[in-house]
Amino acid sequence: MPQREIEVILTRQLAATLALPVFIVDTAGTLIFYNEPAERILGTRYDETGELPADEWTTHFTPTDGDGMPLPADALPLVRALQDGRPSHLDFFIVGYDMVRRHIEVTAFPLVGQGGRKMGAVAIFWEVAR
Repeated sequence: MPQREIEVILTRQLAATLALPVFIVDTAGTLIFYNEPAERILGTRYDETGELPADEWTTHFTPTDGDGMPLPADALPLVRALQDGRPSHLDFFIVGYDMVRRHIEVTAFPLVGQGGRKMGAVAIFWEVAR
Protein backbone atom coordinates (compact mmCIF):
# COMPACT_ATOMS: atom_id res chain seq x y z
CA MET A 1 0.00 0.00 0.00
CA PRO A 2 1.46 3.41 -0.93
CA GLN A 3 2.18 5.99 1.73
CA ARG A 4 -0.89 8.20 2.33
CA GLU A 5 -1.28 11.74 3.65
CA ILE A 6 -1.91 11.96 7.39
CA GLU A 7 -5.44 13.29 6.76
CA VAL A 8 -6.28 10.19 4.70
CA ILE A 9 -4.80 7.90 7.35
CA LEU A 10 -6.84 9.62 10.05
CA THR A 11 -10.00 9.49 7.92
CA ARG A 12 -9.50 5.75 7.49
CA GLN A 13 -8.98 5.37 11.26
CA LEU A 14 -12.18 7.31 11.92
CA ALA A 15 -14.12 5.26 9.34
CA ALA A 16 -12.97 2.03 11.00
CA THR A 17 -14.68 3.10 14.24
CA LEU A 18 -17.98 4.37 12.81
CA ALA A 19 -21.26 2.45 12.73
CA LEU A 20 -22.21 4.09 9.41
CA PRO A 21 -20.87 2.52 6.20
CA VAL A 22 -17.95 4.55 4.81
CA PHE A 23 -16.12 4.25 1.46
CA ILE A 24 -12.88 6.19 0.77
CA VAL A 25 -11.15 6.89 -2.56
CA ASP A 26 -7.89 8.65 -3.41
CA THR A 27 -7.44 11.47 -5.94
CA ALA A 28 -7.41 9.01 -8.86
CA GLY A 29 -10.73 7.56 -7.67
CA THR A 30 -9.11 4.33 -6.51
CA LEU A 31 -10.98 2.69 -3.66
CA ILE A 32 -8.58 2.66 -0.73
CA PHE A 33 -10.85 1.52 2.11
CA TYR A 34 -14.36 0.67 3.23
CA ASN A 35 -15.36 -0.18 6.77
CA GLU A 36 -17.12 -3.19 8.30
CA PRO A 37 -20.65 -1.70 8.14
CA ALA A 38 -20.05 -1.08 4.41
CA GLU A 39 -19.00 -4.71 3.97
CA ARG A 40 -22.51 -5.85 4.94
CA ILE A 41 -24.09 -3.67 2.24
CA LEU A 42 -21.45 -4.34 -0.42
CA GLY A 43 -21.63 -8.08 0.18
CA THR A 44 -17.90 -8.62 0.65
CA ARG A 45 -15.08 -7.81 3.05
CA TYR A 46 -12.52 -5.14 2.23
CA ASP A 47 -9.80 -7.72 2.92
CA GLU A 48 -11.18 -9.72 -0.02
CA THR A 49 -11.31 -6.85 -2.54
CA GLY A 50 -8.49 -4.60 -1.40
CA GLU A 51 -7.88 -1.46 -3.41
CA LEU A 52 -9.88 -1.19 -6.65
CA PRO A 53 -9.51 1.31 -9.50
CA ALA A 54 -12.54 3.51 -10.16
CA ASP A 55 -13.47 1.69 -13.36
CA GLU A 56 -13.84 -1.51 -11.32
CA TRP A 57 -15.68 -0.38 -8.18
CA THR A 58 -18.11 1.82 -10.15
CA THR A 59 -19.27 -1.28 -12.04
CA HIS A 60 -18.73 -4.14 -9.53
CA PHE A 61 -21.58 -2.92 -7.35
CA THR A 62 -23.92 -2.48 -10.35
CA PRO A 63 -25.44 0.96 -9.59
CA THR A 64 -28.92 1.46 -11.09
CA ASP A 65 -31.83 3.85 -10.80
CA GLY A 66 -35.23 2.82 -9.44
CA ASP A 67 -36.22 1.38 -12.83
CA GLY A 68 -33.13 -0.82 -12.99
CA MET A 69 -31.38 1.34 -15.59
CA PRO A 70 -27.59 1.46 -15.15
CA LEU A 71 -26.14 4.67 -13.72
CA PRO A 72 -23.01 6.05 -15.37
CA ALA A 73 -20.01 6.42 -13.09
CA ASP A 74 -20.13 10.21 -13.30
CA ALA A 75 -23.63 10.19 -11.75
CA LEU A 76 -22.40 8.54 -8.55
CA PRO A 77 -21.99 10.90 -5.58
CA LEU A 78 -18.44 9.79 -4.79
CA VAL A 79 -17.28 10.38 -8.35
CA ARG A 80 -19.07 13.74 -8.44
CA ALA A 81 -17.52 14.84 -5.14
CA LEU A 82 -14.10 13.91 -6.47
CA GLN A 83 -14.59 15.60 -9.85
CA ASP A 84 -16.56 18.68 -8.76
CA GLY A 85 -14.83 19.25 -5.42
CA ARG A 86 -18.12 19.62 -3.55
CA PRO A 87 -20.57 17.39 -1.65
CA SER A 88 -23.05 15.27 -3.58
CA HIS A 89 -26.04 13.11 -2.59
CA LEU A 90 -28.15 10.52 -4.41
CA ASP A 91 -30.31 7.52 -3.68
CA PHE A 92 -30.02 4.55 -6.02
CA PHE A 93 -29.77 0.77 -6.07
CA ILE A 94 -26.73 -1.50 -6.04
CA VAL A 95 -26.18 -5.22 -6.35
CA GLY A 96 -23.33 -6.26 -4.10
CA TYR A 97 -20.94 -9.18 -4.42
CA ASP A 98 -23.57 -11.26 -2.61
CA MET A 99 -25.99 -10.60 -5.55
CA VAL A 100 -28.53 -8.86 -3.28
CA ARG A 101 -30.14 -5.71 -4.70
CA ARG A 102 -30.22 -2.91 -2.14
CA HIS A 103 -31.67 0.59 -2.13
CA ILE A 104 -29.08 2.97 -0.68
CA GLU A 105 -28.61 6.68 -0.06
CA VAL A 106 -25.14 8.10 -0.45
CA THR A 107 -23.66 11.41 0.66
CA ALA A 108 -20.13 12.06 -0.53
CA PHE A 109 -17.69 14.90 0.05
CA PRO A 110 -14.17 15.71 -1.12
CA LEU A 111 -11.19 15.32 1.22
CA VAL A 112 -9.32 18.62 1.08
CA GLY A 113 -6.32 19.28 3.28
CA GLN A 114 -4.49 22.39 4.41
CA GLY A 115 -3.72 24.77 1.56
CA GLY A 116 -6.44 23.23 -0.59
CA ARG A 117 -4.58 19.94 -1.18
CA LYS A 118 -6.91 17.44 -2.85
CA MET A 119 -6.61 14.03 -1.23
CA GLY A 120 -9.64 12.08 -2.44
CA ALA A 121 -13.24 11.75 -1.36
CA VAL A 122 -15.40 9.99 1.22
CA ALA A 123 -18.88 8.50 0.90
CA ILE A 124 -21.14 7.78 3.84
CA PHE A 125 -24.09 5.63 2.89
CA TRP A 126 -26.91 3.59 4.33
CA GLU A 127 -29.55 1.14 3.21
CA VAL A 128 -33.01 2.66 2.75
CA ALA A 129 -35.67 0.94 4.84
CA ARG A 130 -38.20 -0.91 2.75
